[in-house]
Amino acid sequence: MAEKTYQASLDSRRGDKGGPAEEEDKFIEKVVYINRVAKVVKGGRRFSFAAIVVKGDGEGSVGIGVGKAREVPEAMRKASERAERSMTHVQLVNGTIPHETFVKFGAARVVLRPAGPGTGIIAGGAMRAVLEAAGVQNILTKVIGTTNAHNVVKATLKALLTMTSADQVAQRRGKSVEEIRTR
Repeated sequence: MAEKTYQASLDSRRGDKGGPAEEEDKFIEKVVYINRVAKVVKGGRRFSFAAIVVKGDGEGSVGIGVGKAREVPEAMRKASERAERSMTHVQLVNGTIPHETFVKFGAARVVLRPAGPGTGIIAGGAMRAVLEAAGVQNILTKVIGTTNAHNVVKATLKALLTMTSADQVAQRRGKSVEEIRTR
């Protein structure tokens, strides 16, 4: 009981009711995969955990992070920090992607296709986490080859980063958007 009142007095002195927790509410954080890994040492096996976390703002920024530690919460915390540091912005047009793309990463191959409003996210686990965190609302996807979570997440992010809008293409070519679309 005394501990709770002490913590409450610290909170009131700080001027907030939760510290850094309020700051993180603006991000969508998804744990994609947690793996138990073992290191063989003289006395037997030493277990640790590896976690893949995807973090995004739901408005086009997304990052992925991998963390490894002896305990699951610590691995997730490390992965979350790395995901936040590695955030990059991706091109979205009306809640979907500007064009179709096919990307390889390792043995994973991903296909992303834009979809009309109301379609939703048609994607599997690892890919779905990246797309939801990025703020994509309508998309059709397919994973070909390996479904290894590490490679699928990295391939999806690579595919999202290859997206270019019509404005960017027009600017690069020195033309207007209407000139490009008339083809």
